[in-house]
This record gives sequence, C-alpha cells and structure tokens, in this order.
Amino acid sequence: MSQADAHYGGNLVDGARILALFGDVATELLIRHDGDEGLFRAYDQVDFLAPVYAGDFLEVVGEITHAGSTSRKMTFTCHKVITARGDLSPSAADLLSEPVLCVSASGTCIVPKAQQRRGGQA
Repeated sequence: MSQADAHYGGNLVDGARILALFGDVATELLIRHDGDEGLFRAYDQVDFLAPVYAGDFLEVVGEITHAGSTSRKMTFTCHKVITARGDLSPSAADLLSEPVLCVSASGTCIVPKAQQRRGGQA
C-alpha cells in the first residue's frame, strides 16, 4: 500500500481500499470464468482481522466457490507479507516469517446470461 492509501492516523489504510482490491480480483475471476466483468452484488461477510499500514505489501487472492446460472459466489483473503518499518527509515521494510491474514470476505457477483461467453471455463 502506498502513502496515498493511508487514511487514518498512524498511516493506517482504510479497509475500503482492501475491498477495492477484492473487487479487482473478482473482475479477473469473472473474466476468466465467463469472459465478462460482471457486477458485484453483495458481500455476505467481511472480517477485518489485522491492521494494514502504508508501505505494507499484500497478497490478495480470490476463488469462485460456486457458480449458479448467473451468480458466482466467491471468497477472498488479503495477507500482509511485508510490513513497513517507517520507524527505522522511510523505506525500511521487513519480510514477515509468516503471512498475516488481514482481511477475509465472501460475496456474490452476477454475470447476466447474455454476457457469458466462456460457459464457465477458466
């Protein structure tokens, strides 16, 4: 995350920024699955589990867990893999020994039948 993503005191990144990344992952999954971006309908669950700060490096992953005729249920995770160490210098960072789960979520996207071009093949 960049300094521009810091929204709160202490360089804390707004959780909405992570949800935007989940939206990007959902778009890729839908294009691979259906050949269309589709639309995000709703999140069923969102858990913010650890803080994300400007300068942290994240891995964001998503998966289609169920495909209906037009709906695609998905799960998402965001792990911090590198943490900023601004206390040492503006560019200092540490590789974490284990990724830290920061956010998990699940939701549903819709791809209208008329826009489905791949027949559910990734």
